[in-house]
Formats: sequence, C-alpha cells, structure tokens
Amino acid sequence: MPTITVDKEGLFKALGQDYTTEEFDELCFDFGIELDEDTSTSQRPIVNGKQEPPQLKIEIPANRYDMLCFEGISLMLNIFRGKRTSPDYRLVAPPKGELQVLTIDKETARIRPYAAGAVLRNIKFTKESYDSFIGLQDKLHQNLARQRSLVAIGTHDLDTIQGPFSYEALPPEQIEFAPLNQTRSMTALEMMKFYEADRHLSRYLPIIRDSPVYPVIYDSKRTVCSMPPIINGNHSKITLNTRNVFVDMTATDRTKLDICLNILVSMFSQYTEEPFTVEPVKIISPHNHQSRETPDLTPRETQAEVSYINNCCGLSLTPSDICSLLKLMSYTASPSRASPDLIDVQVPPTRADVLHQADIMEDVAIAYGFNRLPRSFPSKSGTIAQPLMINKLSDIVRHEAAMAGWSEVMPLILCSHDENFAHLNRKDDGNTAVHLANPKTAEYQVVRTTLLPGLLKTIRENKHHSVPIKIFEVSEVAFKDLSLERKSRNERHFAAAWYGKSSGFEIVHGLMDRVMLMLKSAFVTGEEGLRAKDSGDAAYWIDEFDDPTFFPGHAAAIHLRMAGKEQVIGVFGILHPSVLEKFELRYPVSTLEMNIEVFL
Repeated sequence: MPTITVDKEGLFKALGQDYTTEEFDELCFDFGIELDEDTSTSQRPIVNGKQEPPQLKIEIPANRYDMLCFEGISLMLNIFRGKRTSPDYRLVAPPKGELQVLTIDKETARIRPYAAGAVLRNIKFTKESYDSFIGLQDKLHQNLARQRSLVAIGTHDLDTIQGPFSYEALPPEQIEFAPLNQTRSMTALEMMKFYEADRHLSRYLPIIRDSPVYPVIYDSKRTVCSMPPIINGNHSKITLNTRNVFVDMTATDRTKLDICLNILVSMFSQYTEEPFTVEPVKIISPHNHQSRETPDLTPRETQAEVSYINNCCGLSLTPSDICSLLKLMSYTASPSRASPDLIDVQVPPTRADVLHQADIMEDVAIAYGFNRLPRSFPSKSGTIAQPLMINKLSDIVRHEAAMAGWSEVMPLILCSHDENFAHLNRKDDGNTAVHLANPKTAEYQVVRTTLLPGLLKTIRENKHHSVPIKIFEVSEVAFKDLSLERKSRNERHFAAAWYGKSSGFEIVHGLMDRVMLMLKSAFVTGEEGLRAKDSGDAAYWIDEFDDPTFFPGHAAAIHLRMAGKEQVIGVFGILHPSVLEKFELRYPVSTLEMNIEVFL
C-alpha cells in the first residue's frame, strides 16, 4: 500500500484540531487508514540549515487513489468527522464561453490512442500545495498508471500557450523542443540519449523508444506542450505564479485515463477561485468515436440493499441511518422510493473503487465503527470451515513420512526448463509443461511437472551435511491440458529422495510400502505362500520399468487397482549417474514419486 508523507502541523491546521500521536493513530484506524510514523518523536534531518518540520507518514489502502495527497486526506477526514459536507464538483464554462479543444490525430492509435484534458482556472498555489500537486501526479504515475505505461499526465501554464491543441504521433526526428528545465532544444531521438542516465526518467524511455512514431501535444502555434509519457516542454512549465493550469493526459487505457483525470482535478479544484469547479476540454476524436468533453464529474448512481448491509454488519439500521453514515464517507444517499429495502446512492467521481454494494457496505461499517460492530460466535458465520479432501490426504501422507524419519522440504514450484527435462534425461514434447511467457531469469522458466528437481536441488545445496539425507515433499505439479478452460491442470504428488553412500533402494521401497499400507492398499505378490491382508478393493504391485532418469534395471512402476480400474500412479528407483552429475551429487540417490489424488 502507498505511504503518503504530509506536514503534521499543516494537516492538523486543516483538520482544525491538534492530536496526540495516539489520538491521530486512533482516528486513522477508525477511517481505515494507518499511521505508519510520526517523525516528531525521532531525529529529523537538517535541510538548508533548518531542521525538517514534523511529518506524518500515513499508509493508504491501494484502492483509495483519492487520498494520495494532502488535500485528499484532509478532505476525507473532515467529512468523516462531520466537519464539512461532501464537495459538489461542478463543470463551469470558460470566461469567454469557448472551451479549449484537443484534437486527436488518428496516427496516435499506433502508440497511445486516448487523450483527455481539463483546465483549473484562477488557481492559487502555495509552496505546499504546489509540491502536493506534483506529488499527486507522481503517485498516480507509480500506482494507477503503472509507471506511466497506462496513463501519462502533463500539466501546463495555460497563459504561456494557446489553444486549440492537437495530439499527434510523429516520427521522432520530426519532434524538437526544449524539455522541462532545459534551455537547449533537442529532437526526440536526442532526448532518448540525453535521459538514458537520468535516474528518474530513464525508466520510462522503453515505453515508446522502439515505436516508429512518438506521441506529442502541440498548441495552435506548434509549440510543444509535452511528449508523453516522457517529459513536458519547458515553455509551458507551471510555477508558483501560475494562475491557469491546462491538464493533458494520454493513455492506452480509457478507464484509467478517466479515473486519473477525475482525481487530479477534483483534489486541486479546491484551490480555484470558485472552489471545486473545473473547466472542461472538448476532445475531438472521430476516428475512434471518442469525441467528448472531459472530465465527467457527474456522480455515479447506484443502489444498495438495506438487508444486505445489515446482514453483513450484524446490525439493524434503518435506511435513514445508513444514509447518514454514508454521508460521513463522502456519498450522497437517500431511501429509495422503489423499495423500502433499497437506498439510492450517488458515488462521487473520486471513488472509482466503488464497484459493488459490498464496497458501500464496507464504508457503512467504517462509518459505524469496526470496534462497535457486534461480535458473534462462529455458529453465526455464513460458512463452515473444513479442509479440502486433497489437503487432508496430503497432511496424512506428510504425517506418515515424517513419523518414518524423513524430513519435509518445500522448494519452489518454478524451475528451469533444463532442470525439468534435460537434467532428468527427459525430452520436452511441447505438450507437457506450462511455460512462462516472459521469464525474468533462466532459473524460473516452467512450472514443474515433477517434484524431483526440487528435491535434488535441495540435496545439492545441503550435501555438506552428514549422510544419509532423507527428504520428502507433498505438493503440486502442473500439466498442459487443452481440454480445460484454463488450459492446464494440477496434480498433487508425493515424492521422496534418499542420498547416501549406499543406493537406499530398499529404504525408499519401504517408505512406499508404508504409505500404501496407510492408504489401505494391499500389496499383490505372485510368490507362493505370501498373501497380503484384505484391504478392500484397493491393491498395488510393482513392475520393472525402463526410464532414462533411472539406472537401467533399477526402477519400478507402481500399479494400482482401485474400484476395478488399473493405472500406473508412480515410479521409484536409483537415479542414473548422468542425472547425479548434472545436479552435482557424488553419492547414489534413490527417489520415489507418486500421484496421490487417485486415492480420493
């Protein structure tokens, strides 16, 4: 979850009340956020000869993008405390009556197809609000905009540029301007080289570097406003003296574009001459049917069931009570005329996270107070907890193996392609293993189809310990299965490995017999005078098995007959010397692996 740092004195002034650290921590908990640190209790750095003022570091839930700045935190806490009502965000016409226009060229569909804009007219910045304005853009870029890959935000001093504006996609050699905080004009290709060493901007260069065209926004005089998602032009940069701010946003995701624009202009519209007013921008984009006026600050209308909210919270609130609580969470709500069990809710434009009545129910619980909710015994729970049968069976097998003196290990489910195939002398037919589409390292390329690589790597990393080493694992393997909707299936396997100066074949065989006995399966033998006790219709036997993973003539397949159906469920044997060499093991290893799902 993102952590926001705010000035302690400034926040308490905005709240109209001073708090102790404990009191503010309690307020944050009640609202569903968390006070991570109060720096007034620790040593603070010296900045420009002065000690840094006390700050509060507040952890914000990942869904509350409207609280990624000082303005959002102070506004929501004041509404929650009943100190003010929810703002009425409004779109207003410009002084001259004509909206600013942003025309989108069809060539932008090749790189970043969507764009939007807005104007904050007659805004007044202070040093603190200016820093917060820039900080919110950075937070949105890092979180919702996914490092600018989905949305890129540009802000400009409208008095230094002139509309109408155009959003185009041009070859990089045709784009030339002085980037932000630079006096020298550069082409787009020169900027790519210039910012390669920049710690902040270099991470965004790959987003458009290999594209044949780069996005660029011009004003009516062909002055470059920005080259998203890299950098704005220096000509239109905003300062503390800026009075009119033009906001442009480009995106690959229309939904994220609208959310970012609504949050940015809503939070800082409180500093305009007429608070909470925003001037819209007319978007002209006929080629993809995206012509419209942005932003759309109309509250979303939805409904929630009173019975659902009461059942989830264990309360008996009336519709009026619920509406009063929702007002503390910045909603506008009223009892519905359609049904006494419904309430009509208007969701503010800053709350894109509200998708279902479950989200409204959660906010009712927060406003009511989590600590005040009635507590009940599990008999009133909507579910009854019990282990899945496969997990219960796995625990039984684990218990038996551990009681036999074997140690459980838990290696990773991902491994390299060679470890899963070549190291075990097996070939990949292309239809067995699930491959990672874009593996970051050669160590994690496929989802394992066998538990053996994990066991052998564990022995390799611990071979300095005394022998014998006896380890086992009960876990999942995965296989491609194109007949299923998800195109893969999991199997629960049990595997064990013995590493010592002797082969240990008979010891692994004994462990297999113990597990099969515990699973009520009788051993079938053709030797005269030997007969296993009756264990119902489940019986197993072993046959010699030829597998390149194992030493020739020293491997056996495990056959199981259950409910009249016969199948091979596993194999055990002594590993081939070439397998040992690839896993850097100098002593013999005997392994066992079997599918235990067949016993369900």
